[in-house]
Amino acid sequence: MAQEMIEGINPTRMELLKLKQREKLAVKGHSLLKEKRNALIMEFFNILERVKGSRENVNLKLEEAYQDLTAAQVSMGDLAVRKAAMSVTESVNVDIDARSVMGVVVPVIDSETKKRTITERGYGFMDTSVKVDEAAKKFEESIQLIIELGEIEKTIMLLAGEIESTKRRVNALEHIIIPRIENTVKYIEMRLEEMERENFVRLKMIKKTIETEEVNG
Repeated sequence: MAQEMIEGINPTRMELLKLKQREKLAVKGHSLLKEKRNALIMEFFNILERVKGSRENVNLKLEEAYQDLTAAQVSMGDLAVRKAAMSVTESVNVDIDARSVMGVVVPVIDSETKKRTITERGYGFMDTSVKVDEAAKKFEESIQLIIELGEIEKTIMLLAGEIESTKRRVNALEHIIIPRIENTVKYIEMRLEEMERENFVRLKMIKKTIETEEVNG
């Protein structure tokens, strides 16, 4: 299999110097990208552990909330529960910011879920079951957990995309770009050596011709 080289390069000393500089930069870039990739992977798996725990918390809290909601529907009837739900006002304030993880901009969500009493939620406690209040409280807690989970999962997605992109760049440098530069450098060095030998032979022949002419002259 023929070794791949960079096309359109003249075998001159100037080009050789430029290529060696490119090779040095490519090797340094490869090393830095590998460090970045490894750091991103470490951060990815650290956050992945948080995702697992966060999902479990969300599922558990929602399961408890739906159990209370079902109990309220049994005791009050579905229509009464719907009526109580329609009277509830929004209670979540969300502020989205960002931070950088190895150059990857990921979200930072600051949320506040107001803990409210029965009367603050908007429905009357005389007309509702205690299970409605318990369900509402757990759904409010679930919202906070879901927002936190959303931040973590979005961060995971962004880091995974950057890891994949960085891996492709590392592989391209390692298996394509650097080998091509190295092969081209070797080719130019070989051609320059050949040209030097040819010039040496040519100079010897010229010198011999001159000496012969001087003797015969």
